[in-house]
Amino acid sequence: MGKSDKDKAGKNSGKLKQIRGCGVLVMRDEPERSFLLMKHAQRWDLPKGHLDDGETDLECALRELREETGIKGKDIDLVGDFKWTTEYEVNSKRFGERCHKTIVIYLAKLLNPVKIKLTEHPDYEWVKWNPPHKIQAQTIDPLLAAVAEYFARS
Repeated sequence: MGKSDKDKAGKNSGKLKQIRGCGVLVMRDEPERSFLLMKHAQRWDLPKGHLDDGETDLECALRELREETGIKGKDIDLVGDFKWTTEYEVNSKRFGERCHKTIVIYLAKLLNPVKIKLTEHPDYEWVKWNPPHKIQAQTIDPLLAAVAEYFARS
């Protein structure tokens, strides 16, 4: 499933430096249906990060998931036809300028209980699946709405 959202991408996005990030929304059914969020200093986010040279979107998403949580590819089952994309402008601390950012998120089901190993975030939380969610308006909420829509159709 491809879902594109040109949230405030702006007319100048073609002239801005392009940033691409990829991640995975990990869901589990036990002890209850829930999804994994990573705690940043001021917000919640998904395990995700910037695409390295030569990487595919999926390779990046799986690498970031492993690096940030310890969850390996063998621990999850990717929902093969779900891929969500959004685009927006951001003031990049990494590049020190305004950039056009594209985020690609895959959906996965956790196959086995895994001990989360934090490396880049102070905390994490398994959030109960109970749509509609109001967590973060720019990316998390629209992603979770797309997942709810996907589940309703499946």
